[in-house]
Amino acid sequence: MSENKNVLEMSNHENGLGKIEIAPEVIEVIAGIAASEVDGVAQMRGGFASGVVERLGKKNHGKGVKVELVEDGIKVDVFCVMTFGVSIPTVAQKIQDNIRQALLNMTALEADEINIHIVGIQFETKAPEGDFVEEM
Repeated sequence: MSENKNVLEMSNHENGLGKIEIAPEVIEVIAGIAASEVDGVAQMRGGFASGVVERLGKKNHGKGVKVELVEDGIKVDVFCVMTFGVSIPTVAQKIQDNIRQALLNMTALEADEINIHIVGIQFETKAPEGDFVEEM
């Protein structure tokens, strides 16, 4: 770990060329994309600020993900809304597996904790039917 708590330093890949530092925001984006790829996740839930940013036209891929750099390692909290009818434990496990694999592939880092918080259920709403004319 780096002395600066805002950057994660990778020390196991030293090759004499320098060091690699990864900002927690990068981990948030990777985890957010990996979580939203799982079937059964209706949407990611962000705070007020991320909602304002999206309304201004910028896509926030780290929405609904909070990353903490703690003494033990990396702690990831994911806040998402599930689709009605899915098995919540099964989908939550898939989210954890997908995030763990994405972080390992892209950063060579392993998260110590990946906590999934289900903050809502999205029900499918039927599209309003158009006007129709009865034939006589």
